[in-house]
Amino acid sequence: MRQVINILRISILAVLFSTSLASAQCGADVKANECISTLQDGFTFLKTFKIDGQEGAKTKVEYSYVFSKNTQYFLNICNDGNDTDGIIVTMYDSKRQIVSTNFNNGKFYSGMIYPCNATGIYYITFTFKESQNHCGGSVLGFKR
Repeated sequence: MRQVINILRISILAVLFSTSLASAQCGADVKANECISTLQDGFTFLKTFKIDGQEGAKTKVEYSYVFSKNTQYFLNICNDGNDTDGIIVTMYDSKRQIVSTNFNNGKFYSGMIYPCNATGIYYITFTFKESQNHCGGSVLGFKR
């Protein structure tokens, strides 16, 4: 009988632990997929990015992508609500030089267009400035 009670206790703890983990996840995949509909007219969908700062534990989320010369890229941030919730996206070229950001003169912009003039690997970083959720999604599109 004592073994049965111990098994029940362990089972209950396992269920509670998995439930707390599920609620702690920010849902960045859902936000990224919802962001696809925010592509500006004329841009073709390329990729979504999940922005999960793990409730502030991560200060930066980084991705890389190959951009092509003579192509415009549109990158948008999506979040619960209308603002970016303090998510700063910064694009760097292959030499790690900043080429674009959504944070200018103290103001956040939900999207940005980058006209690429050199083919290569570009780095896209998402950082957090006074973010409440440290969570969001992003979509990348292109047009020639």
